[in-house]
Amino acid sequence: MRIGVVDIGTNSTRLLIAEIDDQGRVSELDRRSTVTRLGRGVDADARLGESAMHDTWQVVDDYRARMQEVGIDKAVALMTSAVRDATNGAAFAQSIRDRHGIAPMVLTGEQEARLTFAGATTGLQESGAVLVIDVGGGSTELVIGRQGRVHFHASTQLGVVRQGERYLPNDPPSTSELAALAAEAKAIIGASLPRGLDLPSLRGIAVAGSATQSAAIDLGLARYDPSRVHGHVLTRATLASQLDHLRQLPLEERQRVRGVHPDRALVIVPGLTILLAAIDAFRLQEVTVSEHDILLGAALGLAKPTAPANRS
Repeated sequence: MRIGVVDIGTNSTRLLIAEIDDQGRVSELDRRSTVTRLGRGVDADARLGESAMHDTWQVVDDYRARMQEVGIDKAVALMTSAVRDATNGAAFAQSIRDRHGIAPMVLTGEQEARLTFAGATTGLQESGAVLVIDVGGGSTELVIGRQGRVHFHASTQLGVVRQGERYLPNDPPSTSELAALAAEAKAIIGASLPRGLDLPSLRGIAVAGSATQSAAIDLGLARYDPSRVHGHVLTRATLASQLDHLRQLPLEERQRVRGVHPDRALVIVPGLTILLAAIDAFRLQEVTVSEHDILLGAALGLAKPTAPANRS
């Protein structure tokens, strides 16, 4: 079965086209990501802006054309924090159906966490407890499970766009601004922690742009290579060192750092800050970066016989 998944996030809009056989084996046919910043300004005025929606529609137009070119059996457009939080989010979701003919699915925090965990742990040979950290544009998902079963999840109001707009007005950010962001991240994550958790037993997996960009920086990649990023281990010391360096650079210089995609330079500082707060909260010394995330989790779910079809 050929599946198309569009993930319309707060910071980026992404596409996965995959072939999934009856045994659940996945062949990735295409994967794309474009920074659209749909959620810009939502934290302040609770509405999706016209410019942000227009930018996103244009990207989804391109993705829809690619899906038609390849030919797919089912498709879905996932929407997360920005659309959940915006007063005009439901109207935007409907516009994706009306304009592009793709079934929209506005995910709850729980749905987002479970799909992210399903994707991140696919193919993982791990018998112990796993923590998946997904630092997004408007929310951060923290999910703990074992052998594919979720035992705890939290969807927090922490995101690189949300907290970046809230706390980092200056370029580069001041020490006090960054400290305020870090303090809020620590407080929000701390309040979400489950009681009685055996923290030392967890293996950490980090997905999404902050983690993958950090891996690209650590690897010194002039051109992004998902095959090298996937499975790369980031230590806490490495993340802290990167943050200390990048926070001192203005945006124009951050864009020139090897491994940083220019479109993601704006959010790499809040992203690393939130990722470090999550690592510290769970007392991890390292995380493994994964290219498998909510896109794969949704594709696998859509390929199940009980999933509703959306012919494209």
